[in-house]
Amino acid sequence: MKPGGSEFAFGVRPWSVSAFSLALSLLAAAILARMLLSLVGVNFYFGTFLPAILAAAFFGGVPSGIFAAMLSIPIVWWMFLPPVVGFTPLTVADYNQFAEFLLVSTLLIWFAHLCRQVP
Repeated sequence: MKPGGSEFAFGVRPWSVSAFSLALSLLAAAILARMLLSLVGVNFYFGTFLPAILAAAFFGGVPSGIFAAMLSIPIVWWMFLPPVVGFTPLTVADYNQFAEFLLVSTLLIWFAHLCRQVP
């Protein structure tokens, strides 16, 4: 693979509308999966968003993965942190969860970027 060839991996340019649309679609699937899991009592706030971020970064590139990660935080804060459907003041534990999520997201995006560069 020639240098810079990872930009067109899977036929998707990293800064294209299709890459960001893919990220939004994956986030919608993550939200749906998270809602279904909450019905059975599973409360991993970011559990379904991590695979979506990995897939967005793998198929759409680093910008798409960063976009998905940055949108995940307000989505989880608004939709899933108690009380549901509202922005409430965050606790220290919430800040720690967000920091851990951002760290893991960064590692996943970096891993996907490395995988896109493999010939």
